[in-house]
Amino acid sequence: MLIETETTPNPATLKFLPGQIIMESGTRDFADADEAEASPLAEALFTLGDVTGVFFGRDFISVTAGPGTNWGDLKPDVLSILLDHFSAHLPLFKPAVAGFSVPAAADEYPLDDPADEEIVDQIKELIETRVRPAVANDGGDIVYRGFQRGVVYLQMQGACAGCPSSSATLKNGIEQLLKHYVPEVTEVRAA
Repeated sequence: MLIETETTPNPATLKFLPGQIIMESGTRDFADADEAEASPLAEALFTLGDVTGVFFGRDFISVTAGPGTNWGDLKPDVLSILLDHFSAHLPLFKPAVAGFSVPAAADEYPLDDPADEEIVDQIKELIETRVRPAVANDGGDIVYRGFQRGVVYLQMQGACAGCPSSSATLKNGIEQLLKHYVPEVTEVRAA
């Protein structure tokens, strides 16, 4: 089995492509070892000590290394864990704990006003068709969190979370796109 690797705009994150579907639908982001307990693969990656984030996309896995970590030293260990996992056809998730990215509790993010339903549908469609594919190419994902008084709230995941260029991506890329197609959008903010 050959696992390809790609750099991402986030120098702390590498994208690993095992040549097969990882997640049939949705994505899963693991920000720490406690969250990784849901997945034997994510759990194994966190045991390396230098891993600070794991993200499962449709056909890739992004791994984020801690500050000061040398990818030249860490990459062979990550590849070994991935090869062992996929060669043994192990499950991605433990039984009864599998899950995908889901919105956080309603009180953490603004609730959409029912009067804005058409606007929200337009925003979600643009994110799904134009933004998410581009972000996935960089080893991450973007999740819609809400729309309130002209402001769209989005959450960056995977390689995009903590990426030095994520603010520029939100403001110069996504915000301009949404403003162009949905005039009611005045700003995009990270959630």
